[in-house]
Amino acid sequence: MANLVKTILIAIPLFILYIVFAGTFSIEDLVFGAVASIIVSAIISEVLVKHHEKLMELSRLVALIKYFLIYITVIEFKAHSDVIKRIFNPKMPIKPGIVKVPYNVKTDYALVTIANSITNTPGTVVVDVDKDERKLFVHWIDVKGLEEEVAYEKISKTFEEHAKRIFD
Repeated sequence: MANLVKTILIAIPLFILYIVFAGTFSIEDLVFGAVASIIVSAIISEVLVKHHEKLMELSRLVALIKYFLIYITVIEFKAHSDVIKRIFNPKMPIKPGIVKVPYNVKTDYALVTIANSITNTPGTVVVDVDKDERKLFVHWIDVKGLEEEVAYEKISKTFEEHAKRIFD
């Protein structure tokens, strides 16, 4: 029963993505999309999901949607604005460097969410992960401080808070 639940819960977003990218609602596309989503989901569900009960928690879904909306509006807007200012004002000081940023999440999904969020934000790129020390090495366009606490606060704190709610 757990495998069936995992398969269905993964097939639904896959089907939605298929329909969005296919761009049509013909009966053939709907049937093919449903069948393909179920097959792919059945193949990957055991590898992709370890705790299927997390998939059914509405609070995690709400946290994911909230994070997505905050990320694509507020966070990305601020980061892009900062980089645009630096492009059009060459005299604006920059202090590029690589800093250590600690992380405190438990799951690989949460860690990947944080690393991707940092990398997708203009001005920062995760260049390495040290799982033993639980640190991300981040290239930062304008280093505000070399202390790990400063880097955590400025770079990843918001991302980590959301990742914990969604995945841990």
